[in-house]
Amino acid sequence: MSGDDARLGGVLARLLARTRASGPTDLPDLVREAARELGADGAWVFLSDVQQRHLVPLPAAEDGTPFDLVDVEGTLGGRAYRLQQTQLSSGSPGVGWFPLVDGVERIGVLRIEDGAGNGDTTDRYEALAALVALLVVSKSAYSDVIVDVGRRQPMTLQAELLWAFLPPRTIGTRHVTSSAVLEPAYDVGGDAFDHSVAGGRLHVSVFDAMGHDLASGGASSVALAACRSTRRCGGGLADIARAIDRALVQWIPDRLLTAVVADLDTVTGELSWVNCGHPPPLLIREGRVVTDALRRRAELPLGLGFHEHGPQPVHHERLQPGDRLLIYTDGVTEARSASGEFFGERRLTDTLVQHMAGGDPAPEALRRLIHALVSYQEHEPRDDATILLAEWHPRRPGD
Repeated sequence: MSGDDARLGGVLARLLARTRASGPTDLPDLVREAARELGADGAWVFLSDVQQRHLVPLPAAEDGTPFDLVDVEGTLGGRAYRLQQTQLSSGSPGVGWFPLVDGVERIGVLRIEDGAGNGDTTDRYEALAALVALLVVSKSAYSDVIVDVGRRQPMTLQAELLWAFLPPRTIGTRHVTSSAVLEPAYDVGGDAFDHSVAGGRLHVSVFDAMGHDLASGGASSVALAACRSTRRCGGGLADIARAIDRALVQWIPDRLLTAVVADLDTVTGELSWVNCGHPPPLLIREGRVVTDALRRRAELPLGLGFHEHGPQPVHHERLQPGDRLLIYTDGVTEARSASGEFFGERRLTDTLVQHMAGGDPAPEALRRLIHALVSYQEHEPRDDATILLAEWHPRRPGD
């Protein structure tokens, strides 16, 4: 091990040790101290807000931060966040923006000032940013301080309920990636999504509960819980549909919920899914939608008790490497402009394909798409809108 590697390892080890007994407000000062040990003049942690429009400085316990919000659009820090790539300025003092990423989930950025302008320290700062991301995630599970940084306005009760159940927006492995977005972030009522990776399988699901109140949020939360409980006990897609149907009938009667629940074999590319009253998923291949590729007869919505009394049809389709699966709620296509025109499926897919053709990774393409949808409604959405995009990118032999 070289002297530089040993120094870096020591700095990271000390940071990790110091954060074990510290609170979330201590983290910025501890990160700054670690950065200075690596030769920096200063370091500041910025986290993304819920809607991914701004990067917000994490307040420190001692001297606070001299910075305000940083826009995700049109700034060097925002570019580091959007592309998950380090961005270095050419000014004096030298400033670097280092993405904070947990797996494939974007969290924020680390701003580092280095007056000496040592380009050979970039790798060390990137290693520091990787550890900072893990520390932020670990402390956010029990810290209102970190959660509050990402909020620009109060959340409704039903939105608070749903966000407590939702997984990270983006998950993935070398074989598959799944990313999702949801609006209105602070007032979501009945939409929800889920995704998980287990062994050689990606599970994804999208739910849309009737209404826009606390009962709607409760219905989607029950659906998420029933889905996870069933699959973690070894149940299949049909079992999940029955479990959700049974739970809604028993605990939240008179509330219906549409859903697409799917599994993707990340080795073979076999996609299996159940559609309960939901818009059919879309298959995007080589930059275009394969018309009706995943259109099957939808079953009745969940919550009627119908699925308890018969086998639930499970559909199958074999994907090709590079294929993308798009699942959305009707609040996306049925969003209206001021003139009353629907956003529509064509505009949905064209906007998404355009951004991905321009080189945007899936999380960034979805971020831009959901912002375009909100702008289309002049920032006054009338219904929940959820979009989930899963991409199968298996490794080729020898990769």
